[in-house]
Amino acid sequence: MIIKRELETIIKTKLFRQKAIIVIGPRQVGKTTLVKKIISSLPHKSLYLNCDEPDIRKKLESVTSTELKAMIGDAEIIAIDEAQRIKDIGITLKLIIDNLPEKQLIVTGSSAFELSSSINEPLTGRKFEYKLFPFSFQEMSEATDSLMEQRLLGNRMVFGFYPDVVNNPGDEKEILTNIVSSYLFKDIFDFQDIRRPEVIEKLLQVLALQVGNEVSFNELSRFLGIDRSTVQRYIYLLEKSFVIYHLHSYSRNIRNELKKSIKIYFYDNGIRNALIANFTPLELRTDTGSLWENFLLSERYKRNSYAQNYANTYFWRTTQQQEIDYIEEKDNFLHCYEFKWSASKRAKLSKTFSNAYPNSTLKVINQENYVPFIASRE
Repeated sequence: MIIKRELETIIKTKLFRQKAIIVIGPRQVGKTTLVKKIISSLPHKSLYLNCDEPDIRKKLESVTSTELKAMIGDAEIIAIDEAQRIKDIGITLKLIIDNLPEKQLIVTGSSAFELSSSINEPLTGRKFEYKLFPFSFQEMSEATDSLMEQRLLGNRMVFGFYPDVVNNPGDEKEILTNIVSSYLFKDIFDFQDIRRPEVIEKLLQVLALQVGNEVSFNELSRFLGIDRSTVQRYIYLLEKSFVIYHLHSYSRNIRNELKKSIKIYFYDNGIRNALIANFTPLELRTDTGSLWENFLLSERYKRNSYAQNYANTYFWRTTQQQEIDYIEEKDNFLHCYEFKWSASKRAKLSKTFSNAYPNSTLKVINQENYVPFIASRE
């Protein structure tokens, strides 16, 4: 099944503005497929360079502008895939943009810490940067229809949206297990000095079991037998590899608010379940609430990213266990959300919160009304 990616339309509107287009995201989510589809759909002559190939890497490292001009020739679009594998790639990209401003650069990378550190300074003011994720609910709904996707909700909450998983029903467990074992940590181990790689997998397994709960670096440190700073570093690397992301706690006015707490979520439910080897059907699980929360937040993350909906995001909790699952702060207004798997469950803002933050509203997101939360563009 061919699924049109939302980024395709966005990227096409940004072509030939004398800026590089950078597409980053996890491995195996379709960055190469997206770029090839874009360049094949355009009338411009293109050059595709795959940096997984040793000879391509050699050509792009320590290269002069004259050598670049000869290599590019009359190509109008230059696609550089897996650019994080090129040493000082930012300088190479800057040379192309500055010396060949009529050309269009499209660059992909799966390692945010490696690629971003190389390009941020050289490409200041010279790039548009986007994230590509596993398929979204919105993309799948447009490929089939929303009703079909809603019927598959239980499957998506267990197996997620990785393209290979979606396109090979029946083989989900094998594919997800292979992604976790072969690709998930590849960039971390390739580019970072990791002395105990087995600890990273154990850390992820612990985080997978704590989805929706606050994360304590001290507790993780004691459990894993490593120091707190190493825990924080590993979490940072896992975020930059697009495995997990975090929410900070919201705190402004109330003395007993948790001020430095964080929660960790996974970009994809299937990856989360593969890490703990639990593909039990939804109706037999005891962690449905956690899966529901992770599913909604990952889909909301994709939705906001593609729609360029810029908002600060948080959760809220007090020492008395008053809580709000999710908050978006936008234009000095707080949009609060509670996630309930059962449509019969209700929620309301606590007086503590509403009195302290009167510019706020609350919505309960459940099985009956979740589609606009993750798919609308309002």
